[in-house]
Amino acid sequence: MAIVNTYLYFNGECEEAFEFYKSAFDKEFKYVGRYKDVSQTARHNFPNCEDEHIMHIALPISEETILMGADIIDNGRKEKNTYNNFSLYVSTDSKKEANRIFKSLSSGGEIKLPMSDQFWGSYYGICVDKFGVQWKISFAPDS
Repeated sequence: MAIVNTYLYFNGECEEAFEFYKSAFDKEFKYVGRYKDVSQTARHNFPNCEDEHIMHIALPISEETILMGADIIDNGRKEKNTYNNFSLYVSTDSKKEANRIFKSLSSGGEIKLPMSDQFWGSYYGICVDKFGVQWKISFAPDS
C-alpha cells in the first residue's frame, strides 16, 4: 500500500504557517529541523535560507497522514504562497470537527464556500488560509 502525504513550501513563513496548522488540527509536531542543522557541505544547495528557517517539519494529522513543509527562499518572490492548482481535502469524523477545523483554517483567510449540507450528502466547505493554501473540509455521515 502506498500513502500519499502533502509537502508545502513557503518563502520564509513555514514556521508561522505550521504553528497555525498545529493549532487548527490540535496536534503536535513530529519533527522540526532548521537549516542551521544542515551540514556545511550541503548548505550551498540552500543559498537564501537562514539558519532559523525551516528545513523540514512534520505534523501528523492522523495515523496515515502527515502534513510536511519547508522554507525554500526565493528572494525575487515578494507575494505570499499562492497555491491555486490544488486543494488539501480533509475528511472529518463529525460536523463539530469539520466546523472547528474550518473555522480555524479560515481565520485570517477567505471563505470560498461556507460549511453547509451539499446535494451529494456531505457537509462541506472551502476556504483559503492566510498563507494562500486552499482547503476543502468535509464530513460525510454515511462514510
